[in-house]
Amino acid sequence: LFLFARKSVIQLDLANTKKALIVPAFETLRYRLSFPKSKAELLSMLDMGTLFTFRYHVWTKGHAPTNFAKWRTATTPYRVEWEADFEPYVVVRKDCPEYDRRFVGFGWNKVAHVMELDAQEYEFTVLPNAYMIHMPHAPSFDITKFRSNKQYRICLKTLKEEFQQDMSRHYGFAALKYLTAENNS
Repeated sequence: LFLFARKSVIQLDLANTKKALIVPAFETLRYRLSFPKSKAELLSMLDMGTLFTFRYHVWTKGHAPTNFAKWRTATTPYRVEWEADFEPYVVVRKDCPEYDRRFVGFGWNKVAHVMELDAQEYEFTVLPNAYMIHMPHAPSFDITKFRSNKQYRICLKTLKEEFQQDMSRHYGFAALKYLTAENNS
């Protein structure tokens, strides 16, 4: 992954363009896994049910725009569009927008960051031969709080609304799609 990502950074001129390179994410429910040494091996593991697209069982929307069906056969990088709740893992320039500090703990950190990248007209480009695999682990303190504490969820909702209002103020008409998407999801 590192070598392919490094090569892609150079080939896609990441240093001089507004691109967010998407590293497709997968997961396993197994605690032990031999990491696939190639895309072909990963695809075989997907077909056998050893791997799944990331959060397939609980939050499909977060990575759906990656278009895993297209990724299966892609040999060149391809562009995807922002959609509501999109939270891919990305490689970006150092001078990209920082994560919004309101979103610490669990919830909306990557979603808000990707919205900001989209508002600043970053191009989302999926890398065809890169991938990452999320391994199972115990729930974090913050996700446990999110799941069990209604006040936590109310606070997160308030922060989301505040963030979206800030986006509207900062980006104007172009940011309306974020409000519309949130209301439809």
